Amino acid sequence: MKKITLLALGLILAFSCSKENPNEIVEPNSEVSESQKLLSVPEVNSYIEGELKQNGDVNWMKAPSAVLWSAVVHGGEVLSVGFGEKDESFSIQRSPRLNEARENVYNIIQSKEGASKSSSVISADEILNVTDVKVTSLETIKALQKADQIRYLDPIGYGFYLQEDNSNQQKSAGCSKSGQSINSGDYRVISPNARLPWNFDIHKVPQAWNYSTGAGITVGLIDTGISASQNLLGGGFNDGASNGRFVQRYGTFIDSPWWWSNNLDGPNDKCGHGTSMASAIASPRNNDFMPVGVAYNCNLVAYRGTEDVVLNDYHERKGVSNALKALGNRGDVKIISMSVGYPWSIGNVKDAVRYAYGKGKMIVAAGGTSTTFTNWYGVIFPASMSETVAVTGIKDNGYNRCNICHDGSKIDFTIVMERAGDASRNVPVIGFNTGTQTYVGGSSVATATTAGIAALVWARNPNMTRAQVLDKLKRAGEFYPNRNSKFGYGNIDALKAVQ
Repeated sequence: MKKITLLALGLILAFSCSKENPNEIVEPNSEVSESQKLLSVPEVNSYIEGELKQNGDVNWMKAPSAVLWSAVVHGGEVLSVGFGEKDESFSIQRSPRLNEARENVYNIIQSKEGASKSSSVISADEILNVTDVKVTSLETIKALQKADQIRYLDPIGYGFYLQEDNSNQQKSAGCSKSGQSINSGDYRVISPNARLPWNFDIHKVPQAWNYSTGAGITVGLIDTGISASQNLLGGGFNDGASNGRFVQRYGTFIDSPWWWSNNLDGPNDKCGHGTSMASAIASPRNNDFMPVGVAYNCNLVAYRGTEDVVLNDYHERKGVSNALKALGNRGDVKIISMSVGYPWSIGNVKDAVRYAYGKGKMIVAAGGTSTTFTNWYGVIFPASMSETVAVTGIKDNGYNRCNICHDGSKIDFTIVMERAGDASRNVPVIGFNTGTQTYVGGSSVATATTAGIAALVWARNPNMTRAQVLDKLKRAGEFYPNRNSKFGYGNIDALKAVQ
């Protein structure tokens, strides 16, 4: 799907569109009656922006029926229906009441759409209390909004919002596969011949390594995958001072033009963002003269759940949801790093976050990055959830957020990741291809860095619970025991956290 830059609200992110001109009405496959006037994309976007500015989120259950229906039609006629009582996000063993609630959804579809269950159901989750259905009729939306045992209705395929020109498309989406020259002032060389990123000293990461290097802890990464062309995140993952660990790659992103396809696109990064995040967390410490990761002895399980950092279509939202469930089910995974997001809540992703959280995982999420709306927009989803640890990036001249980073009351921690005098000089990481390096910034790298520090703490205290590890991180925050209104507990002192 061709990406068009939109509001870059998530970690060097930009909202994206499909190939169609978003100002044109995308007609549904079925014939639309005159009484069902389809709103244009700009009209739907106007509603969305109003909700974001007033409420900080979009509750589609309370949206006018015509707005929700129009968003569903423009989004490929896919509606995600969360059923059950409030906050009943998942069920290990679904009760008769929940099964009845789901069947009621299908009955409404059949009654209003005149379509069979087999032709209407796109996906029926076995763990999360959500089903995705094909909807073409406004009357279906009205009936579902009135039905009992419905938690949310999401136009899960709708990805058109506040588009801009596409001149800066790749950078805005967080994707880059090009290597860069690293300024000699942005690293120092440590044994056996590795580059230590400049901001590690600020957070006392090297001193923390005297106590912990992350050994025995497995970090899950949900992003754009890992490059097949970067040996240090493949066969060279165990090298030098990094040993006795593993890296695994999986793919849950569905790359297909058909909404109901199950054609998984594989685990390999085609964007570059996931490779950068993997490096910040776990790049090996060896003699290749390359940037080292925070937890250079941790295990890494990387899921390619998205095409880029913006969760702007059905496939990416399902990809992230399925990755969260898979990592939640792994007993060895302690931490999940998510430098991806969206400006409003996505029901099935929210359910999956709660599922993984219920399994004891610490979910570290990016507070958001944008180029235009930092003055009015706060923390993006899913960092906005209470179940996640929200992180943002700041400059090296005090508590000044990075040029394009978000802040706000929901931020928990900060990481210094940008030179005050030069926004292009942020954190050095290994590049997309073996032997290359690059810079990465925004709340994305702040999130991955925090996940790495959490791995150091957990490796030092392997029997601790998530709550106990999080408490150690808080106590190591610069503002503890207080909480800053924009930056949470502030910068983490890694040495203090592991002691």
